[in-house]
Formats: sequence, C-alpha cells, structure tokens
Amino acid sequence: MAQAKAAAGDRDVLMLGAYTAQRALEAGVLDELQIHQVPVLFGCGRRMFEVLPSRVELEIVRVIDTPEATHIRYRVRR
Repeated sequence: MAQAKAAAGDRDVLMLGAYTAQRALEAGVLDELQIHQVPVLFGCGRRMFEVLPSRVELEIVRVIDTPEATHIRYRVRR
C-alpha cells in the first residue's frame, strides 16, 4: 500500500476485493469504501468482512440507487 500511495502522488489509490480491503482496514490505511449491492440472493457465498481486527465505523458519503444496483460510498471514521 505504501508503494501504491507513493506512486500515485496526489491521486487516489483504488483496490478491489474484500480480502484486500480487510487487510487495509487492519493496517489503518483505508480511507473510503464503496460497495455495489445487486438485488440478487444466491443463498451461499463468502462474507465480505467476516474477519476484522476490531469494530469499524463508517460514514455514508454517497448513495446512488438504480434498478440494477445500489452503490454506497463510505468514509472510514477514525
């Protein structure tokens, strides 16, 4: 993450995947989180944030609701 931030300079660093987000939350380097929720239930699967080091509080920054998905952007509270 440090290398990505150094390479990005003033620009944002984007990462994908729950595992990577969990590690970034654990390291205290994740500033924002965006979740795209689609209206489909599969009945099985993997929990996105099953293992976290502690309670993480989020603040809603933006919600975009469409018939295909709801896009929610959160800011990580510190």
